[in-house]
Amino acid sequence: MTIETTRRDLMKSAAMAAVVAAAGCGKGQAPPRPDLTAADQEWVKSVCRFCGTGCGVQLGLHEGRLVALRGDPDHPTTKGLVCAKSLFLPKIIYSKDRLTTPQIRRNGQLTDATWDEAMDLVADRFTTAIRDHGANSVAYYGSGQAFSEESYLANRLFKGGIGTNNVEGNPRLCMASAVGGYVSTFGKDEPMGCYEDIAHASVFFLVGSNTAECHPVIFDQILMAKQANSNVKVIILDPRKTPVRSVADLYLSPIPGYDLAIFHAMAQVIIEENLHDAEFVEAKTTFMKVGDSGPEKVDFAGYKKFLEDFTPDKAAVISGVPAADIVAAARIFAVGPTVSFWTMGLNQRKRGVWANNLMHNLHLLTGNIGKPGATPFSLTGQPNACGGVRDTGSLSHILPYGRVVKKEEHRRQMEELWGSPPGTIQPKPGLNTIEMFRALGRDEVQAMLILTTNPGHSLPNVTPYREAMGKERPNKPFIVVLDAYPTRTTELADVVLPAAMWSEKEGIFGMSERRYQILPKVVEPRGEARPDFDILLDFAKRLEDREVVPQGYISSRFETPEDIWNEMREASRDTPYDFTGMERARLHKERGLRWPCPEASHPGTARRFVKGEDPLLDSGPFADDTLAAGEVSFYARPDKRAVIWLRPALGPAEPTDAEYPYILSTGRVLEHWHTGTMTRKAEELERAHPEAFIEIHPQDAGTLGVSNGDRVRITSRRGEATIKARITDRPRVGMTFVPFHWQEEDSLINRVTIDAYDPGSKQPEFKICAVKLAKA
Repeated sequence: MTIETTRRDLMKSAAMAAVVAAAGCGKGQAPPRPDLTAADQEWVKSVCRFCGTGCGVQLGLHEGRLVALRGDPDHPTTKGLVCAKSLFLPKIIYSKDRLTTPQIRRNGQLTDATWDEAMDLVADRFTTAIRDHGANSVAYYGSGQAFSEESYLANRLFKGGIGTNNVEGNPRLCMASAVGGYVSTFGKDEPMGCYEDIAHASVFFLVGSNTAECHPVIFDQILMAKQANSNVKVIILDPRKTPVRSVADLYLSPIPGYDLAIFHAMAQVIIEENLHDAEFVEAKTTFMKVGDSGPEKVDFAGYKKFLEDFTPDKAAVISGVPAADIVAAARIFAVGPTVSFWTMGLNQRKRGVWANNLMHNLHLLTGNIGKPGATPFSLTGQPNACGGVRDTGSLSHILPYGRVVKKEEHRRQMEELWGSPPGTIQPKPGLNTIEMFRALGRDEVQAMLILTTNPGHSLPNVTPYREAMGKERPNKPFIVVLDAYPTRTTELADVVLPAAMWSEKEGIFGMSERRYQILPKVVEPRGEARPDFDILLDFAKRLEDREVVPQGYISSRFETPEDIWNEMREASRDTPYDFTGMERARLHKERGLRWPCPEASHPGTARRFVKGEDPLLDSGPFADDTLAAGEVSFYARPDKRAVIWLRPALGPAEPTDAEYPYILSTGRVLEHWHTGTMTRKAEELERAHPEAFIEIHPQDAGTLGVSNGDRVRITSRRGEATIKARITDRPRVGMTFVPFHWQEEDSLINRVTIDAYDPGSKQPEFKICAVKLAKA
């Protein structure tokens, strides 16, 4: 803990010194150092651009430029805390390589163009594809980093205007299994608890979550809770000894991909030792399994019988975790109140939905839910995967605010609100992310718009998908990319449109605890860059003019993000997400509001499904006057009962074998974020981690004859990378770990990862694939 805390402190100190210089970045000369205490210094509240924690920040403005960032002490949940990456944002937006001019590929090279040239070309190519090959020949690939209004607008245009459900986004790669888990257990998506639960918890169960590096402000709050109360316990379940292990009271290190047996074994202990909440289980839950003809109900006795195959001793054989540790974890968890946090270690798995279900099972069995300090909580990796993609329905199978494309009534509701001709929204889900890019490679998708994301770097088994986007061939699909920086995806594009960056446009982020927050525009975009919202409006109008979208479908209704926001509020009315009370003016004034928030006077909801806290239980279609104060009702399910699932404990898609004997897992480090497009622009962050590395256990390094600093060739059935070795006992024996931030050819680790995906959530298994290693 001391080492990791020191890393954070050093980064923050460097940032304080560096962001002042941001005022002159890109001008080719050192700027005068502004006096940040001067009377003309202006501070404006906003939100961090990075992970889904949603930290409140204050932006320092000086002479029309963004020069500093600090934590917002008045923010109700993050209370002035920020991570090191956030402090460098003012410097990052003034990076010298910002995209500032539209570009069109001519004779194989991207060359500058006017906006009209670029937009006409984009509209013409999409129009040709739609007319010649039908609506499903085009696709949209968005991002959990786009503003909510941008994602909603794109979703509306493609599903209700063009008439295709080929609408996807990078949250499919990170959060889809969490969605599947919440929906299949509770009826609707998103956590029911909030960050305030951290202060009330007596137990933290951290599973597959490197909270210290990926959500450092959450980790800081866990540290504060533990320091304030010496009785607080932390259980860690992770095959890699991430920095969070430093606070663990109990550490469980499973064989990667074989932890489902541990969750079942914990449930078996909880029931065997009578640690479950029998009254809650009887009144508020139902048991289900998937049979030959679909979901089937099971009684409590049937569930107990199922768990006989998962005693701690049996689970120990499957998972590699000692039986005594499984028993200890179950006992600590059951005492509670318990907050569970997890992220990619569970979600990016072939069995990701099932893993999420089993986390929820533990909370339901013990009644550790709907009370202060008791909640299952999936942390989010992007700032707007929740509010911007999951909630707005901007994936191929869903529609806004809990609706699904398969349900006729849901399609009818959205067609009426959107003004789409009846039958425009197709009843069949579109292509999920992996299948969309496979279809691109088969030239079945003829035109794709990619917004604020970098699939040429971030997709698993990325080589064939890079070829699908960039390889020259007859009838090559047309690729247009909206971004603020050059990436491994813009290099493949036919048209690149320069997008305004965070702080150069206004919009809303929705973060992990259901809090919607507005980010104001405080500076002008660089060069000719435009907000993504404006680019989408322009695109829609040109499609209307070409008569592939009904005339006026977008252009007659919307001019500003607020126009879209007001329709979004209406779309949420009388749904479990109801935020009709979040008027734009309120969000400008307040530091975010948590939904449900159905009235302008409502303060927002800390805990869903709880009588006396959730306003939807007091009035509207989900009201229930039979409930006592504090009682839980899972009203998003028809029977108002949450599901405890009986799931098989199956392993990964690609287990190790004699030819590929090592497991590769990927992830992040403290100083960088995702594909490094932003963080690598700050030289202080780049110096902290200037190149990729592979963590190898000392025992494996000895077998391989590899030392610290040696370059190691990592080979899978799909591709290879060559990366410098870091010998450490962080990964368990037989496991390796590589962060995925680096774009250099030898370091592009997603050439190695596997694109097998969860059959329910369609989320790929980034966390586990089989590789062989050799000293390069």
